Amino acid sequence: MRYSVLAFLCAIAVIAYIQRTGLNAVKQLVSGDVGIDTEQFGAVGSAWLLGYAIMQVPAGWLADRFGSRNVLVVLAVLWSILTASIGLCTNFEMLMVLWFVMGLALAGVFPCAAKSIGAWFPDTEKAMASGLLGSSTMLGSAAASYLTVRFVFRIELSWQWTYVIYGGAGVLWALAYWALIPERSTALARSTPMSADDWQKLVVSPSLWLLCGQQFFRAGAMIFFINWFPAFLNESRGIPVKDAGDYAGNVAIAAMVGGILGGFFSDWLLRRTGLRRLSRQGIAFLGMTGAGALVAATNAIPIGAEHDPFVIAIFAAVAFIATFGGVSGYTVAIEFGGTRIGVVFSMMNMAGNFAAAIVNFTAGSLTQRTGDWNAALFVIAGIFAIDAICWALLNPKEPLFGAKPA
Repeated sequence: MRYSVLAFLCAIAVIAYIQRTGLNAVKQLVSGDVGIDTEQFGAVGSAWLLGYAIMQVPAGWLADRFGSRNVLVVLAVLWSILTASIGLCTNFEMLMVLWFVMGLALAGVFPCAAKSIGAWFPDTEKAMASGLLGSSTMLGSAAASYLTVRFVFRIELSWQWTYVIYGGAGVLWALAYWALIPERSTALARSTPMSADDWQKLVVSPSLWLLCGQQFFRAGAMIFFINWFPAFLNESRGIPVKDAGDYAGNVAIAAMVGGILGGFFSDWLLRRTGLRRLSRQGIAFLGMTGAGALVAATNAIPIGAEHDPFVIAIFAAVAFIATFGGVSGYTVAIEFGGTRIGVVFSMMNMAGNFAAAIVNFTAGSLTQRTGDWNAALFVIAGIFAIDAICWALLNPKEPLFGAKPA
């Protein structure tokens, strides 16, 4: 049953990222139909990120209190209905409000998924499950562009009806999940209400601050690959837009493979050595250190078509090792959360989303002000280095709440 649960969780991660990022592939059509410019389109994306970030902790609390399966089903239906309704927006204000509310609803997907992994999987399989879940987001991002372009430009379906299909997929998933997957009846699946002492324990926990810190810096660094990498290749290296998109897809695949293999390796290392700090924090420290060093090194590579394959190979290696070690973020949050995985995971994830918004703006601002991407790359390299320091210091000896998951 736990592998069926994981298959469903990976599927909704893919669907959610298709729903979330598909608009980017048809930005010009959406902007023209709704009557918005590029700056307003960016504001719509920021509204989504804001809703997604501020709802993380409430969503995690709901998962802890009422069960991850129940909460995830309700939220999936809600955000999918909102997804299907986007074609009804006729102006900037309507689109921004709807996308903000969709971000609120979709915030529950990963706290609920992490809660389910904690309830269903033993310690020696948690990293594997976390790696597959995290890698599904990269698959969803790649599928969003691929499917949306083909629906709109090859099948000649409007973007509005394309999003009705995407919303329908989410509703069908929710109905199937509700019908086929039972709620896990253990202390890890549903917990008592949070007390004032519980909230205080969260606030004063050094391990939780470090856990949130590593996610803050890792997500901040990785947003470069999600939002800026094609533009960087085109503007900094002179690579044509079409080729830059293809190269970015290759790097995304490297990130997806890194997350999957990192999860399997982390669990194998734990079974082989019994050393949790080595198998979780150890690989994360090495991954972030290596990623930062490689990003900094790319500034020394001359610009020219003959050097492009080497540059892409290095960035693919960065994405691979960053996600190979980054899988430990999900895994440690699940193990550290104990009986309140939803709240602990959501606090970590909230920190990451705020960082993504900050670094996303900073990278664009630095590039605009300096006229090149060198400063932005050094910022990304530095962020990876600080992330490595967080992992070196992070060493939770026991779960924050209750007994350690079996």
